[in-house]
Amino acid sequence: MKDRLGKYIFVYRNQILKSFTYKFKVYGNILTQTIIMIASAFFWKALYRGTDSVMGVSVETMLTYTVVSSMISILLMTNVERRIQNSVRKGTIAVDMMRPMNVFRGYLAEDLGNMTALIFQNLIPILIIGTIFIGFPAPASVGDFFLFLASLILAYIINWVMAALFGMLAFSIVELDALIQVKKHLIRLLSGSIIPIWFMPLWFKNILECLPFVYLYQMPLNIYVGQYTTESLIKGLSIQMAWAVALLLIYAWRQKSIGKKLMVQGG
Repeated sequence: MKDRLGKYIFVYRNQILKSFTYKFKVYGNILTQTIIMIASAFFWKALYRGTDSVMGVSVETMLTYTVVSSMISILLMTNVERRIQNSVRKGTIAVDMMRPMNVFRGYLAEDLGNMTALIFQNLIPILIIGTIFIGFPAPASVGDFFLFLASLILAYIINWVMAALFGMLAFSIVELDALIQVKKHLIRLLSGSIIPIWFMPLWFKNILECLPFVYLYQMPLNIYVGQYTTESLIKGLSIQMAWAVALLLIYAWRQKSIGKKLMVQGG
């Protein structure tokens, strides 16, 4: 068990070191996130001008929501789609899958290493900038913070597995670059990352709550800012858990079928 984990820990550590070498990319990400975060904060301040709350949500809640959403977007960054696409494009995927390490778990270790580096490179600077220009994003309570962390772990699992499944389309569609961008922006729109689903029509909100996207941003953010009832919390976490399990099962089946296909075709 220790030897098996050691391979992935090595990949994880190596990815952290590699991530710290791309300083220009780091500065670019911080600048982009800062612009989006501050622009969103100005939007909500303008919308709330002259009123204390909209649909029971205060401007302070929305500003906290904006800062934490920017921080979550950093944690949910993945590279697994491009890693799969590049391996398929170069024709090295068959060789990679014959190595004494599960290639997809290796991609997960890389993304976890990259996320660890991003906490120091991007997340902490964004938190500091957000605190200075918008205000410190305090959680609704200590209990809500720990519930938020549990929901965020489930959100990461859902997001990464969806990204891996999307990357597996490269076995049928070699060029995924355009589709990856469409997927990225579609998720940001439908997940509550930019506009909370609180403000959307009820019929549209009900549809979104059946899809996995709102459980990436909206669910953890609801908990963080305390916008939930006991009933909605239990229901939301249950659906989030169900999506995580369902996607993991599909991922395991898809990974096995790809392995069989490569063995039959010889790569």
